Amino acid sequence: MPGLSDLLVELTSGDDVRAEAAVPLLVELGEEIVLPLQNLMRSTDADIRWWATRALASLPSLDPAVLLSSLEDPEPEVRQCAALGLSSHPSETAIDPLVNALRDKDGMTAELAAKALSTIGSPAVERLLQELQSAPLSARIHAMHALSEIADPRSIRIMIAAMSEESAMLHYWADAGLEKMGVNMVYFKP
Repeated sequence: MPGLSDLLVELTSGDDVRAEAAVPLLVELGEEIVLPLQNLMRSTDADIRWWATRALASLPSLDPAVLLSSLEDPEPEVRQCAALGLSSHPSETAIDPLVNALRDKDGMTAELAAKALSTIGSPAVERLLQELQSAPLSARIHAMHALSEIADPRSIRIMIAAMSEESAMLHYWADAGLEKMGVNMVYFKP
C-alpha cells in the first residue's frame, strides 16, 4: 500500500479519478491522516480543500468539529462537502454552525445542512424552532424540511401554523412532517 505522502499527492493531483481512488486508502491509515488533511483544508486551491474535506468526512470515527471550518469556506462546493460530511457524523456540536448554514446563499449547501440537522435529530429541534421565528423564508423552508424529517412532536404547533402561510414549500414540508407524525387533519384558515 502506498504511504501517506504518496496518497496525498494522488488526492491533490487535480485528477478526480486518482483523488477518489486515494480516499479509501487514506481512510485505511486512520487518525494519522487528520492533521495532514486539516493542513490541506487551508490551501488556496478550492479543489484541494474539497478533497481534504471529502477524505476527512470518510473517516468512520472523525470528530465532526474538524469539518466545521469547511462549512464556512468561500467556495460553495467545499461548504456542500462539509455539510454532507456532517450528515455522516451527526453531533450536537455542529447544530449551531449547521443552522447558520441554512441561511447560506447557495441553496445546495443549505439543503445539505438541513439533511445533516435531520441526522442529528431531536437535539436540533429547539434550535430549528428558533430559526423558524426569525430567519429569511429560504432558511425557514430548510429548517422546516429538517423538522419534517426529525418528526419531533415539539414541532407540531409550528407546523400547523405554517399551513396557513403563503409559501408552498413551507406548507409542503410542514404537511410532510405532520403526516409523518400521524397528525392527520384538515387545515383551513378561520
